[in-house]
Amino acid sequence: MTSAPQAVLFDLDGTLVDSAPDLIGALQALCGEIGEAAPDADAVRTVVSAGGRAMLRRGLPGFDEAAIERHLPRFLALYADRIAQETQPYAGVVELLERLEQGGIAWGIVTNKPGWLARPLVEQLGWASRCAALVSGDCLPTKKPDPEPVLHACMQAGVEPARTWFVGDDLRDIQAGRAAGARTFAAAWGYLDGGDPSAWQADVVVATPPDLTRLLGGG
Repeated sequence: MTSAPQAVLFDLDGTLVDSAPDLIGALQALCGEIGEAAPDADAVRTVVSAGGRAMLRRGLPGFDEAAIERHLPRFLALYADRIAQETQPYAGVVELLERLEQGGIAWGIVTNKPGWLARPLVEQLGWASRCAALVSGDCLPTKKPDPEPVLHACMQAGVEPARTWFVGDDLRDIQAGRAAGARTFAAAWGYLDGGDPSAWQADVVVATPPDLTRLLGGG
């Protein structure tokens, strides 16, 4: 039997929520503004967890890094304007968070998304007053895969890293959680950035959010 954690920390995009529709919508709007063909939505979706630059590289093939940097602010501004129009929690996430709260287990978010985008999204989802920690990509000098964001979230939540589970859909999440001393869970339902979560050396690979709930003893 897996011992219950003091807290469960999650990556945001691709782990708790499917934000791809709004991100792809912003990229489509950008392409329309600059006269480029609409991007392959499925191709962009796979790299959502890798961040805005990765999405621009996938959606604007052939553009050099200088052009990617030039278009990044406008892409993010377009995304901010539609931050939660179509973004939804993955099936089973609402019940998972409720199970944690009912069990007195703290939960939080560790994301590389900048705070000016992460905070409004978390607020619109109704989670701002519920999560015990929110560490965004600009909170600290380092981001995942560095362990410091995970350690900082543990400090915010008042929990021990060794009694914490960290759940994410990207190799960087697993690397950060492992280096912080947390128990790591690869979210196989996420974007995965083309990777194989079974090769990430996570402690557990979880197929769906309800599977994680069951590991907590939630049915």
